[in-house]
Amino acid sequence: MYGLIGKMKTTPGERDKLIAILLEGVSGMPGCLSYIVAQDPTDDDAIWITEVWESQESHTASLSMPSVQDAIARGRPLIAGFGERYETTPVGGHGLSPTP
Repeated sequence: MYGLIGKMKTTPGERDKLIAILLEGVSGMPGCLSYIVAQDPTDDDAIWITEVWESQESHTASLSMPSVQDAIARGRPLIAGFGERYETTPVGGHGLSPTP
């Protein structure tokens, strides 16, 4: 499995709008096992995204999907910057079945 955890900073006051865009197209991404968008409780203009994929290749392939390209195009003007970004190797947990 392949995991990503990253922080995005939105332009002031645009967090909810960016969250809505990110959540619109989360279903139907082949290889995506989990995609969570969370508000940062200490920063009104920050969000955290936690993703789990079957493989790094399935994540990379998702970036060329029309729905993902559309979300990127609509969301880009709302993004002020990026914070921490971590790659992980998920092994399982509640709601996530381990892969062989």
